[in-house]
Amino acid sequence: MRTFGGFKRNSGIVYGEVHGDDVHLLAKPYWLGLDFTGAIVPLSDLQIDVPVAPSKLMAVGLNYADHIAEMKRTPLGTPLIWFKAPTSLLPHEGTIEIAFPEHKTDFEVELAIVIGARTKNVSFETALEHVFGYTIGEDISDRDLQSSEKQFARAKSFDTYSPVGPFVYTDVDVSDLPVTLRQNGEVKQQARTSQMIYPVAEIVSFASRSLTLLPGDLIMTGTPSGVGPIKDGDELEARIGDWPPLRNRVAHAGCTEK
Repeated sequence: MRTFGGFKRNSGIVYGEVHGDDVHLLAKPYWLGLDFTGAIVPLSDLQIDVPVAPSKLMAVGLNYADHIAEMKRTPLGTPLIWFKAPTSLLPHEGTIEIAFPEHKTDFEVELAIVIGARTKNVSFETALEHVFGYTIGEDISDRDLQSSEKQFARAKSFDTYSPVGPFVYTDVDVSDLPVTLRQNGEVKQQARTSQMIYPVAEIVSFASRSLTLLPGDLIMTGTPSGVGPIKDGDELEARIGDWPPLRNRVAHAGCTEK
């Protein structure tokens, strides 16, 4: 398994490959090619940032049978896809800011796909050749708005509503990995990626038949059951496999320390 990330350095963003306690810097984002500069920087000297900068941030819904049941929905027969604003992305250790504290706003842990090549009309059999790697994501969702509006985009696109990271992992098999979310240390969601109705290859192939996926695009693959509300002061920890966990705090918008 190889590990890549985005980092803040000298008021700018750099990308690199993580080797233990060091980061080998790249001349350009890793999804555009592995052109190493030769510079090696201690990870402790960098601030972990959002690991990818997608032109499109997509999400898949109703991809676990138990979640379909808890949401009182019915299977559609094909992946349900919508768009989230890339400006909703939040890095590891960032603060989720609840836009409407009076609304029910839920956590959702998800496996996220990072596209590695221009992808259009690819088959199920070749779809994984267009995937660079994977990361951990959360699809924070304002349920009041989601239930009152026909489209999900606004309910799921507020600033900070898409935590991802801390890193992106490649050369890894994600067909049967444990997925867990803890809220204040208590396990709330627990499943395996093998329980997804639509596996990664099917999602990528299906999406590519409707639009062109570009390197760096990010697709969240859906959440298992156990979703629940967040509140000011919560701490969330999302895990997939043995990857480093994605950790985020929760606060009301406008109440976070800058």
